[in-house]
Amino acid sequence: MKMTSGKIPIGSLLVLLVLLTITEGRSLRGLGMELRCRCIQTESRQIGRHIGMVEIITANSHCEETEIIATLKRTGQEVCLDAEAPWVKKVIARMMSSRSR
Repeated sequence: MKMTSGKIPIGSLLVLLVLLTITEGRSLRGLGMELRCRCIQTESRQIGRHIGMVEIITANSHCEETEIIATLKRTGQEVCLDAEAPWVKKVIARMMSSRSR
C-alpha cells in the first residue's frame, strides 16, 4: 500500500474501527452490562425441583421485559422462565417472602 499526502488507507481505517468496536463490546460485557434481552425463549413447564438459583432482571433500557433466569442444580444450565406462568409466580413469591424474614 502506498500512502500519499498523509492519508490513511480506507482498509486500515476499517480494521481499526472493527477492533475498537469489538474491544468496547467485550468491556461492557465484562462489567455485567447486557445490551439486549438475554431470554429468547421462556420455559413454562414446571421445573421447580431442578432449580438451584433464580436471577430476576427487571425491565431496563436494553430490554422491555422482566427476565427470570433459573440455573439448574445438576447441569448449571441457565433457563429463562415464563414470568406469567402460575408456578413461576409462586417461586418468586416464596423467594421474596424468604428474603424479607
